[in-house]
Amino acid sequence: MTRQNISGGSPFEDIIGYSRVVDDGAYVFVSGTAGFDYEQGTISEDVAEQARQTFRNLETYLEMAGCGFGDVVKATYIVTEPDDWQTVVPIIGEYMRDVRPVATAFVARLVDPKMKIEIEVTARRPDR
Repeated sequence: MTRQNISGGSPFEDIIGYSRVVDDGAYVFVSGTAGFDYEQGTISEDVAEQARQTFRNLETYLEMAGCGFGDVVKATYIVTEPDDWQTVVPIIGEYMRDVRPVATAFVARLVDPKMKIEIEVTARRPDR
């Protein structure tokens, strides 16, 4: 299989020059994903709801490449406030506890001040 770039539909993909998902045949790389509800055009002020929406978005993007959470081998978690980490840990566990990918977490500012969490994942295609 050759590399396939998959768009999430964001205008920033063309402006910046990135893909929401890159499927190289063996691995699926999903760009940093936030908790925007793209259908409603909104983002919650609540970090827990942002985390849940982020995982719903990730699920959609993984499915676009024929993967699911069970295929995730690496995850990077970014929160904007140290105190929010303890709030999102149980939510992350709902999705990743049984998968147990390698993971990195850190605190940093994100490009949109409304964003409180961003998650990037890499998955191994289930047919590989």
